[in-house]
Amino acid sequence: MPNLLPDAGPQRVLTASNFVYTIGSGLYLTAGVLYFTQSVHLPAAQVGLGLGIAGFVSLVLGIGAGHLADRHGARGVYAATLVVRAAATGCFVLADSFWPFVLAVCAATGAQAAGVAARSPLIRHYGGDRPQEFRAYLRSVTNVGISLGALLAGWAVQVGTHTAYELLVLGIAVSTAASAVVLVRLPAVAPAPATGGGPRWIALRDRPYLLLTALDGVMAIQFKVLTVALPLWLVVATTAPRWLISGTMLVNTVIVIAFQVRASRGIDSPTAGGGAYRRSGVAFLVSCSLISLAAGVPAWAAATLLMAAVVIHAVGELWHSAAGFEVSFALAPERATGQYLGVFGLGAGLAEALGPVLLISLCITWGRPGWYVVGALFALTGLAAPLAVRWAQRQQHAERGQFEAPKKMVNADRPSGRLTA
Repeated sequence: MPNLLPDAGPQRVLTASNFVYTIGSGLYLTAGVLYFTQSVHLPAAQVGLGLGIAGFVSLVLGIGAGHLADRHGARGVYAATLVVRAAATGCFVLADSFWPFVLAVCAATGAQAAGVAARSPLIRHYGGDRPQEFRAYLRSVTNVGISLGALLAGWAVQVGTHTAYELLVLGIAVSTAASAVVLVRLPAVAPAPATGGGPRWIALRDRPYLLLTALDGVMAIQFKVLTVALPLWLVVATTAPRWLISGTMLVNTVIVIAFQVRASRGIDSPTAGGGAYRRSGVAFLVSCSLISLAAGVPAWAAATLLMAAVVIHAVGELWHSAAGFEVSFALAPERATGQYLGVFGLGAGLAEALGPVLLISLCITWGRPGWYVVGALFALTGLAAPLAVRWAQRQQHAERGQFEAPKKMVNADRPSGRLTA
């Protein structure tokens, strides 16, 4: 497990802010849906529809927030997204019907997506020589915070009263607001200078980067395998004990906390990132195949297959996350980090919105063949990623050459500084 706080300085402030924030995330991920279904008594179908609407709304906000962070200062924009999310989450206690719920959850989810993009320039600026490794470190800390939040949420779920659920919601809001307060100690980052004459939304014109965004989005569906498809499969298709659902999540979380930073250290170039995507695709194929085989076998065999699948899946998740950290930062120009990372978040946003429906349709409704289809989808996506990375690198080198050529011509026209007769 990584140290929660690095040495004093901006990295410590960002880490502390992230840790406080993710405790609230753990509360929400564990019991947020239950609050609306069990405490507010909204039908599950309406909650699902509202979350889907919020997912699509949040897709466009990340790009805009990232651009604002690049042009007007990342610290202020990021803090503003935290304040908006805290206020929107607090409004959950007022959402007693469908449309107020939709408005509140759209504001909260949109602010979350915007915050991810707005934080990216801060990670790049204060992440040292390898901001990708610092991002991996933050992901390990995130899992620690989420685990603590999940434990606290267990109390509200166990008590099950309206008051307990309202305290949970207020806890999420307070945690998010406290994260913004911690940021006050972070030195401001000067906005990137605007480049005159060029297109404003350059990330949306970068076709190789958009392709990588799409491929990463397909791969990001893997995050829903352990939280949506596997629990349903375990209950409806296997004889494994139901408590194993918690065990699978615990194993995955411990592996990510312990090994995410280590997994990222060897992935130190876009080429290495492409290779990591390829390895993760193979790992997900093997994992999905093992999960499918857990149906129709004795309970001990099903439990063994599922736990083995979770370990292999976690290894693939380490590679996938590290690859995403590397290519998203390394292939984004520094002057537009927020905008580019906002675009890259579109893939994960689409996976968040469409992944559950896809996995339920293929893996649960269709059954065992669907697991092989999903695994093959991951494997093929992993094979395509290195090709997309090479295309992006060629374009990056070509753009650098176009930028450097005029500089060389200008330098050639300057006097050498030597006296002439």
